[in-house]
Amino acid sequence: MSSNASSQLKRKSMLSSAILNQALIQSLIKLNPVTMMKNPVMFVVEIGTFIVLLMTVMPGYFGTEDRVGFNFTVFLILLFTGLFANFAEALAEGRGKAQADSLKKSKQEITANKLTGSGIKAVPSTELRKGDIVKVSQGEMIPGDGEVIEGLASVDESAITGESAPVIKETGGDFNSVTGGTRVVSDSIKVRITSDPGESFIDRMISLVEGASRQKTPNEIALNILLTTLTLIFLIVVVTLGPIADYVGVELDVAVMIALLVCLIPTTIGGLLSAIGIAGMDRVTQFNVLAMSGKAVEAAGDINTIILDKTGTITFGNRMASEFVPVGAASLSELAAWAAISSVKDETPEGRSVLELMKKDHLPYDAALAAGGEFIEFKAETRMSGIDLTDGRRVRKGAVDAVIQWAQEQGGTVPADLKASGDAIASEGGTPLAVAMDGHIYGLIYLKDTVKPGMKERFDTLRKMGIKTIMCTGDNPLTAATIAREAGVDDFIAESKPEDKIAVIRKEQAAGKLVAMTGDGTNDAPALAQADVGLAMNSGTIAAKEAANMVDLDSDPSKIIEVVGIGKQLLMTRGALTTFSIANDIAKYFAIIPAMFMVAIPEMDALNIMALGSPLSAILSALIFNAIIIPLLIPLAMKGVAYRPMSSQKLLSRNLFIYGLGGVAAPFIGIKVIDLFVHLFI
Repeated sequence: MSSNASSQLKRKSMLSSAILNQALIQSLIKLNPVTMMKNPVMFVVEIGTFIVLLMTVMPGYFGTEDRVGFNFTVFLILLFTGLFANFAEALAEGRGKAQADSLKKSKQEITANKLTGSGIKAVPSTELRKGDIVKVSQGEMIPGDGEVIEGLASVDESAITGESAPVIKETGGDFNSVTGGTRVVSDSIKVRITSDPGESFIDRMISLVEGASRQKTPNEIALNILLTTLTLIFLIVVVTLGPIADYVGVELDVAVMIALLVCLIPTTIGGLLSAIGIAGMDRVTQFNVLAMSGKAVEAAGDINTIILDKTGTITFGNRMASEFVPVGAASLSELAAWAAISSVKDETPEGRSVLELMKKDHLPYDAALAAGGEFIEFKAETRMSGIDLTDGRRVRKGAVDAVIQWAQEQGGTVPADLKASGDAIASEGGTPLAVAMDGHIYGLIYLKDTVKPGMKERFDTLRKMGIKTIMCTGDNPLTAATIAREAGVDDFIAESKPEDKIAVIRKEQAAGKLVAMTGDGTNDAPALAQADVGLAMNSGTIAAKEAANMVDLDSDPSKIIEVVGIGKQLLMTRGALTTFSIANDIAKYFAIIPAMFMVAIPEMDALNIMALGSPLSAILSALIFNAIIIPLLIPLAMKGVAYRPMSSQKLLSRNLFIYGLGGVAAPFIGIKVIDLFVHLFI
């Protein structure tokens, strides 16, 4: 994430007054029974709160005139238990809404220069429809999501990514996608609009970060079922305590039984479960990654294999011509001249870099030769591009094996030193492009790409997490092996096609593994859709972003490591707090029951190891502890349990020790301390 974006996030503190105030208001609004019913555990608490309220305001009807003060105290504690749980959820939602508000500010009415049959017409951006073409010049805002179909320009995307440095957008390749609300800072481009009003990327971002589209994940649903089952079990336990209490002569009225039930059901995790899920998506957003669903974030935590595209992901992706390597009897000037002529109409970065190298090395060529020629675009099938000149000569440049085959079809021969020269370039991590004219191969263009700094260390981190990394590249095996070795990936697939990426993903999935994929090009879209977690780059194509279930606004493919860490953190946080909550309930059960029955059954005094003052003080102390533990755990639920790469066995042992034993010990200590004060007033 850029430093600018990071500083913005720091300013949006979890405890900002605006977010806190809104969360307090939402805590009250969420007491609506229709809303509370979505959380069965807290809905039971609300029903109990309402019953105790009736017992407080109508004591004669319930025969509890002598316990109005106690009932009112129980009512307040139960009310605050529900409010604290709602506050945790509202606080998590509030942070997302704060981010959405900042995005809404970037939306504004923009005047678009729409191209029509009669020229250019100025229209409001809201009137643009999918397929319309607009011209955007220096200083103007891009009126909608689209693809560059003509020209090249620097675009300021700080409103979206927080990154102040402009990015280059150009026609052709995988960096032609532009986002509405960004600004052109140099040159001009023509853009084909790819979304209708209300369907733009920013609109979807706003909806998602506000939580409107967040659905419960399968694990959340399963955990809700478990919590509901535990609640029913403890409900049965508490109901059966009534007859037992009557038999042994212990007085248990409805308020006491409700208080006991609330103490024993898993209210801690029930009150924090939604906040944990929302906060997990929020943490991903803080890394400038837009998750299309909570399921995607959760799946990231269980990833076993990551498929990475080499170009633009592991390497910088801007393969540039760095050297001309003649072969056979060809001279440097001949090779350079034909390489330049084949690139005059080539708008790809590689093609332009050939002309830049010619200029840098002061090598001459006759550009007029290509003036009337027919440009042959690069295709995955031919793996070549070039130009057919008006005098009948044909020039091609492309993959060495493809150019060799083409030259032989023209009746040409292969220079003896071509393979050795190509292998030498590939062994250094470069990409050789062969150049031929009418069957005669003149030599190679050395395209150089470099591995991004720190990638090896990042892959070492993934390895410690137990995650396998596979690099996919269209390069030949020698080049692929060199880059793979330098980057430190576990495996690689050379000369890969889109179907190869899908095949390796399906192979891993068939073995029961969850797979993540990063990419930015249209050719990556099928694999991004097939993967369990697809992370597309914001700088990539519309097709890639629509196929993925996550979009990285900073276009840093290596950020998948942080996403995986956040996913693991989400799962760990949910598991840790569930363990803590259930351990709490067990501890509270064995802390309260002996204190309640020791008067009627003196033998149970031996189990009253906490030496609680009285049955009523035990109930109230446990109820107060049960309420205040929720807000005390909100920071942990929001921040998440820290994740460190280690084996699953060590991780399980560590969490059971901290949150299991901690969950057992905390109630004994907390209830005893609270009882010392409560007993003074009873």
